Amino acid sequence: MTESVLRLDHFNFFIGENQILNDINLKFQRKKVTAIMGPSGCGKTSMIRCINRMNEWVKNARVEGEILFYGKNLFQMDPILLRRKIGMVFQRPNPFPTMSIFENVIAGYLLNGIKLSKTDKERIVEDSLRKAALWDEVKDGIHRKGTFLSGGQQQRLCIARALAMNPRLLLLDEPTSALDPKATSHIEELIIELKKTVTIVLVTHNIAQASRVSDFTAFLYLGELVEYGETTKMFTVPEDKRTEEYLTGKFG
Repeated sequence: MTESVLRLDHFNFFIGENQILNDINLKFQRKKVTAIMGPSGCGKTSMIRCINRMNEWVKNARVEGEILFYGKNLFQMDPILLRRKIGMVFQRPNPFPTMSIFENVIAGYLLNGIKLSKTDKERIVEDSLRKAALWDEVKDGIHRKGTFLSGGQQQRLCIARALAMNPRLLLLDEPTSALDPKATSHIEELIIELKKTVTIVLVTHNIAQASRVSDFTAFLYLGELVEYGETTKMFTVPEDKRTEEYLTGKFG
């Protein structure tokens, strides 16, 4: 088994008295794509928001157990530094509307007050846009607003923005749910290419998408981890009846 980048140990998440995640034990392998699947309301997005420490902004939210990032408890890390190492891309493309494509890519540096030379800015922008398979499409209009791009291009811009900080882990929260089939196909090809350099956690409702791009799949139901394993195995011979019923469309 390859090295695990992230590990949830007996992890629980609550909002007030409501338990969202219940005793989750899960490892994410280095330079692999792990799909988090399950019906709406099962805790998928809550899990990755916990990984990125975003649920701390939710009133009455609390956690029990540990999430270890390269062996260190991430709740004891500086959240700003942590988010440089763990990038996140959301369901709907959200380029900063007042910023150009160029500024969007280096927004993490600008917003954190990290000084870069002109040469470094240009290198990071081009490199990140190339990694996001967007450079050739936007290089001649790099100083136009990011909001002029199509939906699929905007989502790849958001991926470039996350990659610009050189993260070790990339969280994708249903990144294609707002996109058309062609743009979805672009993003899926990109995910397969990106795992050569970065570990990816993909939240998706799309069973076909998980089968196409993920190496491992975790199936959540009512806040519990029902099953986890290699995607090809789980999708052909699931061990739990609930997994089989979800994959065959009996619920979800």
